[in-house]
Amino acid sequence: MTYTFENSSPEVIFDYLRKAKTVAVVGLSNRPETSSFMVTQALQADGYRIFPVNPRLVGQEILGEKVFARLQDIPEHIDIVDVFRRSEFLPDVARDFIETDADVFWAQQGLENQEAEQILRDHDRHQIVMDRCIKVEYAYSGLRQEKE
Repeated sequence: MTYTFENSSPEVIFDYLRKAKTVAVVGLSNRPETSSFMVTQALQADGYRIFPVNPRLVGQEILGEKVFARLQDIPEHIDIVDVFRRSEFLPDVARDFIETDADVFWAQQGLENQEAEQILRDHDRHQIVMDRCIKVEYAYSGLRQEKE
């Protein structure tokens, strides 16, 4: 049997987005043609404060923000951790996530991992979204109209 993550209702996911002010983006690329860059740029334009996480780019800036090596290095509260790493790396990100006080673990469209889900749930971290694009969910949420 193939694993498929079951997301919360759209209303719950939209509520995560409504409450969030900060988004750490794990695997953010500095190349403007990548999905991670375009999605993060859109989130930033919609008013979210972003924290790039990419160990290969530490010491640089992406979209005007300092790049961190790990989630644990971010000195502020993180509302959403948005992950742009292949599914097999999600357990590693989940282990980093549980070492922070971040609220929502979000794996981008096409990404899901049963072990990562189990790690999060074993640590009583149940605000999980997998296989959903945060930019698309934001567009469907109606939040843009609420902010205008």
